[in-house]
Order: sequence, then C-alpha cells, then structure tokens
Amino acid sequence: MTVPERLSALRKIMKEKGITMLIVPTADFHQSEYVGEHFKERMFITGFTGSAGTALIGLEEARLWTDGRYFIQAAKQLEGTTVQLMKMFEPGVPSLEAFLEEHLKEGDTLAFDGRAVSVGEGQEYARIAEKKKAKILYDEDFVDPVWKDRPALSEEPAFDLDEKYAGESVSSKMARIRKEMEDAGCNTHIVSTLDDTCWTLNIRGDDIDFFPLVLSYALMDANEYHLYIDERKLNDEIKAHFEKDGVVLHPYNDIYEDIKYIPEDTKLMLDASKVNYALFCNIPESVKK
Repeated sequence: MTVPERLSALRKIMKEKGITMLIVPTADFHQSEYVGEHFKERMFITGFTGSAGTALIGLEEARLWTDGRYFIQAAKQLEGTTVQLMKMFEPGVPSLEAFLEEHLKEGDTLAFDGRAVSVGEGQEYARIAEKKKAKILYDEDFVDPVWKDRPALSEEPAFDLDEKYAGESVSSKMARIRKEMEDAGCNTHIVSTLDDTCWTLNIRGDDIDFFPLVLSYALMDANEYHLYIDERKLNDEIKAHFEKDGVVLHPYNDIYEDIKYIPEDTKLMLDASKVNYALFCNIPESVKK
C-alpha cells in the first residue's frame, strides 16, 4: 500500500468510529527513546522514517510535526503522500497542541493510543478536548487494522547480567528501592521504564533498537516484584533467579487489567513522565488521590 492508500484505509476506520482527528506519535508503551519495529506506526502511516515526529490525521488532511534535524528528510519523504510538513519551532508554525486548540470543534472526537503517550501528554490532549467540548478515545490501537503486515512484538530472549558486571545483587537493589518507597510513604511502585526493570533484575535483552532492554512492566510492593513480560523470553536459569528474589511472572499486557484492582489503601509511587496515559487511567480514582 502507498501512503495515500494507508491514509484512506485509516480514514475509513476513523469515520466508522466517529473520530475527527487521530494523533499518531513516535513511541512505544514505555516512553523509550528508540522503538522496535512493531511500534513504528507514525513511520508506517506517513512514510517519514526519522526517529522523532508526531502525525495528526484528519478526515481530509494529514500533518506531521518534526524538528529541525529532519526538515530536509521529511520534506523529501512526504512528497506525494498528501501529508503536510509542520516545521516545529519555526515562525508561524503552531505546535500540535496549539493546532488542536484552534481546529478541534465542539462535538469532535480526538483519538490516540493511550499506551503510546505519557500521562502528561494524554492529560494535555484531554484538557484541550474538554475545553473545546470534544471527546477523546484512547483505549484502542487505531492504526493496527490497516497495518496488515505489521512486525510482531520482539520475541528475542532475555539474558542474565552477571553480578560482577551489574555491580550489585537483585536483592540489594530491591532492598534499596523499598527503603525509598517506605521513606516516601508508598507501598506499591509502578515501573514502566525498561531500563529500570532491567537494572533492578540484572537482565538484558534485544527488544529496543540501540539499547539492550526487554519489554516489560512491574508492580513492586513490600514483598514481591510482579513482572509483566513475555515468559517465553526467559530461560529456566533466569526463572530460578527470579523465584529466589520474589519475582512473580505475569503476561506482558495483563498489567492494564490488574492495575484496576489494586486495593483502595494503596499508596502508589510512579513517574508521571514515564507511565503511559492508558495505564494511568486504569488506576482507581481512590488510589490516585
């Protein structure tokens, strides 16, 4: 499919779902600097291959915001695609947020995959939508039905990083983290950044371009470390180490449902710049307080 054909197929889905504008960011579910092939939706839908940029797909027009590093590349790659280049920080070029403020109308629906934007970004989009008396949709991947030959999530195996290279045992790291949680008055910690989970557990992998990391989330409490990961990536040796350190395994995507049922008395620690918007929205309101 050409980019115009992809946009046409995507707009058909948007019309079926009542979507007026769709944001397609450059991101995975963990706010990683670089992303694996499975997550390159913005590249797929616009044809622009640079590592930074956000697309806004409307029912009639499409735009791509990127910075000065990519103006020449983007202009060339967007030729013939009908996607308009928005040169970030250039005079007269509104930011994505300013554009939404101006063009989103009452009754419109703004959509994005809430797993691929941070809490702060999602809250800003929601604020704009509320101000304009529009709606938001964030709990679906709207590009996936169009991307028929989409690469699968990485299935590369994880491997142990020996303590002589890691410099500290898993148990020692967990003890230090739990001490920080206790000092902050928290009893549960959401970990969504891949470098944090891999550092804590002394594992590495090959799921992210240029970084030896493994796709995973974690919920940590005073006694257990609940790791959400594709268990097929783990060999028996790693599983034995995990059991010794109180690591409980769960399927990778189950955290979105599990987080809905954490107890009301949970005192939660998280980094809002790293946790994605969909995960944050699933936290019970009584806990967010």
